[in-house]
Amino acid sequence: MTSTATRPTASGPDDRPKPERAPRVLSFSHRMSRWDLKVSPYLYISPFFILFAIVGLFPIVYTAVISFQEWDLVRNSGTFVGFDQYIWILSQADFWIALRNTFSIFVLSSVPQIVLALFIAAMLDRNIRAKTFWRMSVLLPYVMAPVAVALIFSNMFGDNHGLVNNILTSIGLDPIAWHKDPFWSHIAIATMVNFRWTGYNALILLAAMQAVPREYYEAATVDGANAFRQFFSITLPSLKPTLIFVIITSTIGGLQIFDEPRMFDTFGRGGAANQWLTITLYLYNIGWGEFNFGRAAALAWILFIIILAIGLINLGITRRLVRDEGGRGVIQRRRRRKGAQQ
Repeated sequence: MTSTATRPTASGPDDRPKPERAPRVLSFSHRMSRWDLKVSPYLYISPFFILFAIVGLFPIVYTAVISFQEWDLVRNSGTFVGFDQYIWILSQADFWIALRNTFSIFVLSSVPQIVLALFIAAMLDRNIRAKTFWRMSVLLPYVMAPVAVALIFSNMFGDNHGLVNNILTSIGLDPIAWHKDPFWSHIAIATMVNFRWTGYNALILLAAMQAVPREYYEAATVDGANAFRQFFSITLPSLKPTLIFVIITSTIGGLQIFDEPRMFDTFGRGGAANQWLTITLYLYNIGWGEFNFGRAAALAWILFIIILAIGLINLGITRRLVRDEGGRGVIQRRRRRKGAQQ
């Protein structure tokens, strides 16, 4: 009688029983560390949003509420009137005059300002002597108080004894009625704005130009591209994000202009015939001249809608005019494509 013994089969590494791991118990310090990583970034940025909600968001919402009411200053309360305040503002001839003046001053200030800022930034980006001195010098007008700038330029553009008219008459030209003619008053106010903000925008654009890699210019020089071609093919496309920021901020500041037209004469009401009356100055006259805060709030929201619309239009135009050809984004995409092909 033969007996057959069964030989134990060799088990593979996967068939071996795996020891069960005990659940990991995190200590209190570890749990606090995890919570710190998740919550601390929100705590760091929360002061800004709390401050914005108090001094920014609440006044915006409160202004919207007041714009639909006939506000009583004595009782500090209002009566709901719907869109009557907006209809009254849009039916006033002074509003349309102020809107025309605002757009005129905005175009006369923003367009030359950005073009001149680009030129100044391109000159400061070159290897010139005393670069730090010139970069600090272009910022001096921005440091000056707006009231001081307006007072100096209002005297320069005086109708009778202004510096500009004295120079014109000394060379045989007729003096210009800076405070009577709407167009020339807009030129004078736009000159104040350009004097104060051109250097500030030039330094922002210069910082963006400094971030462009120098290898791009060296390669373009080897290919035979001159400075003019390099500016439009390398510099300008690389400045697209910064240029959009400068244009948007110039749009907001240009449509909210107040200090310069307010200080252009001794009365500060936009001229005898509203020659340089702007929307913000008209808003000031309604709110603090007539003490009608309901209409002033409605005008503020109309201005907000106008600024938002013009800002979106400028954003679309800038994206179409300034393309990415030759910019850093395109070069990086080309490098990624070459790496994928290899």
